[in-house]
Amino acid sequence: MFGLMVDEGIGFDEVSNFYSEVGGFEASLRIREMGNMLNDNFNILEELENLDIDEEDVEPFEIPSWTSERGGKVLVNVDSFGAVGDGVSDDTEAFRKAWDTACSTPKSVFLVPPGRSYLVNATKFKGPCADRLVVQIDGTIVAPAEPENWDPNLPRLWLDFSKLQGVAFQGNGVIDGSGRKWWASSCKKNKTNALTIESSSSIKVKGLTIQNSQQMNFVISKSDSVRIYGVQVSCPGDSPNTDGIHITGSTNVVLQDCKIGTGDDCVSIVNGSSAIKMKRIYCGPGHGVSIGSLGKDNSTAIVTKVVLDTAFLRETTNGVRIKTWQGGSGYVRGVRFENVRMEDVANPIIIDQFYCDSPKACQNQTSAVQISQIMYRNISGTTKSKEAMKFACSDTVPCSNIVLSNVNLERKDGTTAETYCNSAQGFNYGVVHPSADCLSSHDKAPILINQVESAEHIEPSKDHIVHTEL
Repeated sequence: MFGLMVDEGIGFDEVSNFYSEVGGFEASLRIREMGNMLNDNFNILEELENLDIDEEDVEPFEIPSWTSERGGKVLVNVDSFGAVGDGVSDDTEAFRKAWDTACSTPKSVFLVPPGRSYLVNATKFKGPCADRLVVQIDGTIVAPAEPENWDPNLPRLWLDFSKLQGVAFQGNGVIDGSGRKWWASSCKKNKTNALTIESSSSIKVKGLTIQNSQQMNFVISKSDSVRIYGVQVSCPGDSPNTDGIHITGSTNVVLQDCKIGTGDDCVSIVNGSSAIKMKRIYCGPGHGVSIGSLGKDNSTAIVTKVVLDTAFLRETTNGVRIKTWQGGSGYVRGVRFENVRMEDVANPIIIDQFYCDSPKACQNQTSAVQISQIMYRNISGTTKSKEAMKFACSDTVPCSNIVLSNVNLERKDGTTAETYCNSAQGFNYGVVHPSADCLSSHDKAPILINQVESAEHIEPSKDHIVHTEL
């Protein structure tokens, strides 16, 4: 971890006083300004380095046997409530009845048994439920393939779990959204999401596969303390709007050891989300790992404390991205992307404050979501884009305190990669390739020093600035 320390032996006050005596008041002010900027750098780095999310054990407890009652568990098998499991018969009512029983019974297991395929229409699985409920999915749950057969009263929901506390979802089963005919009409309006967990807390999800969603695959909404472990998400790379895991209005969420391939963002984090940690994430195909979009229709959006630690992205259309619309307000603050390897990725590092996902051109507006305290560390790989790093920030609300440390991105075809900046302020530590000298803030400090040295023909000691490992 790189930082700046000011040696107590020769501080900025002493240097400033020296310049004041021999070089005038203006030089003294410039040295003080540089000292303040370096100390600010140190403070910002310290804040970002300490930015981490408590990571609890994400392993849900295992259930030892599937007898009707074993180890204190009560088995509630959907087959016992009339489910056929042939993939053709409508098993929705059997699932509803089984849920009502499991939800009201302490220490119960809602079981979708292996080796069968259950056709289930849009269903709400509501809580609150009795203590220590386990949802064990070992079979396959499939959605109706025809959009016209969808319940018009539930246009955006397929499997919706709400108002739960302390529930574990686990198993080796598959949730299949049968989305192919939905994809043919790529408009987002009235398209359903596959699995939603909302207004819930202390939730664990382990081992499930979610695939072929009509739109978003897995949504975490208005929830707290969610642990997602070993989940796989799979959709074709050309399936529109099929975000892998979408987090909205939620706090204290950990995604770990997940493999995601979609036609949209592998992970998307939007308004009202805080304390989000992603660890050991595989992404591809897809649009990368995104914060946003935020600020659409002049809305206010806030996202804070986000960490991505250890990820591999392959052949995605973006790497790590923050995207906001013009005209929004609010802020994105305290984000760290680190230990990320990319292979043939377009736009590996991108902040886009001119995002416009609209058939019409978006109107230029002066207000914007403020982006600050963003760290990119230990990021390497190859890109198909000329601009390996792009910081396209608002002219009126610039990005601030962008930190780059040990970044090495090369063009796959061997040509030179570049960095683009617009209204972006920050600084670099360690190796940064391609160069990010276009960041507008602290690269000015050495220029001020050089100007003073040239004017006064004096070389002050540089011992007061020490680069060190924190």
